[in-house]
Amino acid sequence: MGVTLTAGDLRKGLKLEMDGEPYIIVDFEFSKPGKGQALYRCRLKNMITGSQFDRTYRSGDKFQSADLEEQDMQFLYKQGDSYHFMNTTSYEQIEMSAAQVGDATNYLIENLVVSMLMFQGRPIGISLPNFVELKVIRSDPGIKGDTAAGATKPATMETGFIIQVPLFIEEGETLKIDTRNGSYVERVKV
Repeated sequence: MGVTLTAGDLRKGLKLEMDGEPYIIVDFEFSKPGKGQALYRCRLKNMITGSQFDRTYRSGDKFQSADLEEQDMQFLYKQGDSYHFMNTTSYEQIEMSAAQVGDATNYLIENLVVSMLMFQGRPIGISLPNFVELKVIRSDPGIKGDTAAGATKPATMETGFIIQVPLFIEEGETLKIDTRNGSYVERVKV
């Protein structure tokens, strides 16, 4: 059971449980009209279905925090539309669909350890490390003379993810990628 919260505790990123489902506050606005109670306008996102809606609360309203648990899971393999993970301590295996994994599919390589968010014993999402190392499997050579500062070209990573990289990057190189925005960070010596 989660902790009881009041409207004054509301903020962006807070996870609440309503009607037996977990929600996250994705947008938050506080206003205090001249007369009357303070208003807390929230945009809530269902962490299971992804649906969003707006709701306004008044001071004095009470909420339950979502009882979520994080577990370290190792990505094992992809089979069709299913992604298979293994708990690093209990060796229990969990299967998630591509829809549940979301954009993280761009960065999942075998043996990558991720943080899996669990709600009432079932997986609802994963958090990636901030940086991953991926190998370039396809990248056209940089065009000679196209050396303007900041010039980039597309490169396809081993997961199929396409990012913009500097012109000097070649196929077979390993790159450090920022998973928060999908950008190139640097080459990695292996």
